[in-house]
Amino acid sequence: MGKLQIGYHMIAVIDYSMGNLKSVSKALVRMGGDVVVTPKPRVAKEADGIVLPGVGAFAQGIRNLERRGFLPLLSQWGKTNKFLLGICLGMHLLFTEGEEGGLHRGLDLIQGCVKRFPDKVKVPHMGWNQVILRRGDGEDPFLRNIADGSSFYFAHSYYGEPDDPRVVVGRTEYGVHFPSVVRRDHILGVQFHPEKSDRNGLSLLANFVRMTSA
Repeated sequence: MGKLQIGYHMIAVIDYSMGNLKSVSKALVRMGGDVVVTPKPRVAKEADGIVLPGVGAFAQGIRNLERRGFLPLLSQWGKTNKFLLGICLGMHLLFTEGEEGGLHRGLDLIQGCVKRFPDKVKVPHMGWNQVILRRGDGEDPFLRNIADGSSFYFAHSYYGEPDDPRVVVGRTEYGVHFPSVVRRDHILGVQFHPEKSDRNGLSLLANFVRMTSA
């Protein structure tokens, strides 16, 4: 059997039984993405970009990725020049480890730990909240057309805290100022759900589609 041929500038949305797959893939298609939803690493390997969505617990997410054979592919993705976007739980799994239900190892694409919100706030953090952006010398193409203080839709009880603060490009306040947008080279993560965030979320996904096809 020869090399699997899929569409040019394909974006693979990983199906590991933890994600809001339909709405994420529909939003990407609406923004011009050529999208395949797949539970198969060999399909995702041929894509030009990967989206790792997710809703649920850190430990179960890692177990599901392992059972479907995704850990080697995703753990090595940072050595490629192709983009990976983690959404909500998918962002958490990018980190070195997570504390939910005990300490569990993540993909270690972003060094740091996923922690629970302090007891002083109600969890889950649910609903619309602002993202305060850190701008560098030039505009990050991932944040194109996203104004500082734009609102996005959140639903989570844990947040990732990177060891290196330079990977944090957006923060949100909810009891603490937690990272809501992270980037290390071609590895991207958002704590909110862009597919549920109306115009701002669609703009962000449109930026990701452009980046994978550049």
